[in-house]
Amino acid sequence: MEFEITSNAAMETAAKSSSGAWQAALFREAFSVSGGAAFGLEAAAFSAMLEEVCRKYLPADAGEKETRAFVEGLRLRELALARACAAGHERAWTEFLNRYREPLYSAALAITRNDAAGHELADSLYAELYGVKERATAQGLERFSKLSTYTGRGSLEGWLRTVLAQSWVDRYRKQRRLVSLEEETEAGRQFAAAESPPQPGADPRLAAATDEALGALAAEDRFILAAYFLDGHTLAEIGATLAVHESTISRRVERIVRDLRKRILKSLTQRGMSARAAEEALEVDVRDLALNVGQRLRPQKEEQA
Repeated sequence: MEFEITSNAAMETAAKSSSGAWQAALFREAFSVSGGAAFGLEAAAFSAMLEEVCRKYLPADAGEKETRAFVEGLRLRELALARACAAGHERAWTEFLNRYREPLYSAALAITRNDAAGHELADSLYAELYGVKERATAQGLERFSKLSTYTGRGSLEGWLRTVLAQSWVDRYRKQRRLVSLEEETEAGRQFAAAESPPQPGADPRLAAATDEALGALAAEDRFILAAYFLDGHTLAEIGATLAVHESTISRRVERIVRDLRKRILKSLTQRGMSARAAEEALEVDVRDLALNVGQRLRPQKEEQA
């Protein structure tokens, strides 16, 4: 028995060692392809970042083939540029401005439809990208760049347009809340009643599966769903914001919803539900879930990857 336990432990150690070897080789290969060295990035830091991205989007038991396909599908050159900018390398920032300054201003102008507002929106984004803000860490206050949240799963330009559009929507919401607060104050209603907590009833596994599926969406997909289903924007309006035709947005919405359904069903069966029970669970009203869907869909300030 002791020999069997020892043998199993040895086999597990060997398997982990083998996994670590191919992963390290894959990440070194990816770093070479990314051209990150030209911007001052180090291979070890790039590998650590790739490991974090893989851990976020791949299942824990992902093998070499699945991991390689995922890594090779990333925009490695754009990822290296973004992370080098986030790390404060001036050469990378110069390259970034040369490549994306005009597209960003054009996107901001398309969103705001006003030259002054467009420049103001783009300039405010540059400040967030460069990292003028600080955040608290275990080591104290550190400079934070929004570019450190880009994961390379889509084009950097598309990600930037999404961040820009989300920033504009956030400004609109803030302005609307301020106007609403002023109106309530004038009417003598300074304090709104607290929202009722969600009522129990839906299987908690559904909320967990839905939360997991929404969290795995790319930033642009989350923005599209929030803009269409939560904010009530038309397909044409969303298309104009992201500089694509409304028919493209229509197809995107259908694909995102279809993929979400598949992910949730798969997650529910993994959590012990039968296929039939999982299908029935999806018939529940989303308002009955103990889950803030709006908060999950709308990218957080430091997470738009």
